[in-house]
Amino acid sequence: MKVKEVIALLEELSPLSYSEGFDNTGLLVGDANATVSGILVTLDTLELVVDEAIEKNCNLIVSFHPIIFSGLKKITGKTYVERVVQKAIKHDIAIFSNHTALDNAWNGVNAMICEKLGLKQRTVLIPKTETIKKLITFVPSNDAEKVRNALFAAGAGNIGNYESCSFNIEGNGSFKGNEDSNPVIGKKGEVHFEEETQIGITFSKHLQGNILKTLFEAHPYEEVAYEITTLENQNQHLGMGMVGELEKVMEEKEFLKFLKKTMKTDCVRHSTLLQKPIKKVAVLGGSGSFGIEAAKSTGADAFISADFKYHDFFKAENTILLADIGHYESEQYTKDLLHSFLKKKITNFAVLLSQINTNPISYL
Repeated sequence: MKVKEVIALLEELSPLSYSEGFDNTGLLVGDANATVSGILVTLDTLELVVDEAIEKNCNLIVSFHPIIFSGLKKITGKTYVERVVQKAIKHDIAIFSNHTALDNAWNGVNAMICEKLGLKQRTVLIPKTETIKKLITFVPSNDAEKVRNALFAAGAGNIGNYESCSFNIEGNGSFKGNEDSNPVIGKKGEVHFEEETQIGITFSKHLQGNILKTLFEAHPYEEVAYEITTLENQNQHLGMGMVGELEKVMEEKEFLKFLKKTMKTDCVRHSTLLQKPIKKVAVLGGSGSFGIEAAKSTGADAFISADFKYHDFFKAENTILLADIGHYESEQYTKDLLHSFLKKKITNFAVLLSQINTNPISYL
């Protein structure tokens, strides 16, 4: 199996097209066509992690956080980033990161937090927009079912908890082929009217290439008439953070103790206790202060994230309990998610979980 084939599998979990614009995801170091001898999964790529990969004969590191975040102008070994890149290149080790693509994925970072906390009835906290496309195409009525079913099989027509969704309008289409045409129906040089079905169907934007390929293969016409537009609808299964409900109501202090134990953190920084029970909980792995207002708007009793600054805690405004559990702690189970996913997909070589604790923060 080649590096690019492993990346294709990872994109099934978290398509890179849903990464945030500021991020640097994808293959950061190495050759996409290299044959994989083993995979090491980690939260961060440090020198010790590269050493571990060398020792365990893994030439692909799947790292949640990207080691290269902004541009490198020099690679002299002066910084830890440069040293990691140097060592990886020297030993032919590829490094891949899916960072915010996995943050936005339905079964990604925040789903793991929800799972650990036992949150049910989950919804996306900050749904993404402009990630849903709409295809309109015109098909001879006798071929409409075949084309429609092919598009469904390619992943089109899924809306929330429903699949095989489309809208169909019957009508008459007209066309006249020129001397270079080779019409399937009608004759070149003559205007032809055909009973056609207009099919309207939505799909996720990362599927566009495959949807068009499927359309062209299934459609009987020499020239396929179609339109694609981008919708502003919120995506129910894509975006930052999640909201869910605990199985049972907890008092605030009980909830904070449960949170501290479950997320294995030495410190929970929190806003003023409100003396009200906790049932509905919003979560956002990593630096999540930008999600405070969204959490409040959902009516959540508590919002769990990391890297809150001093003034962020004032934003609670006596309406929500804010809990900062630490950046590493909020994302620590992400590498378990990636490891488990790859183990199920790949059985012909080693997929290993890094044993290096990459948390740069210690508590006294």
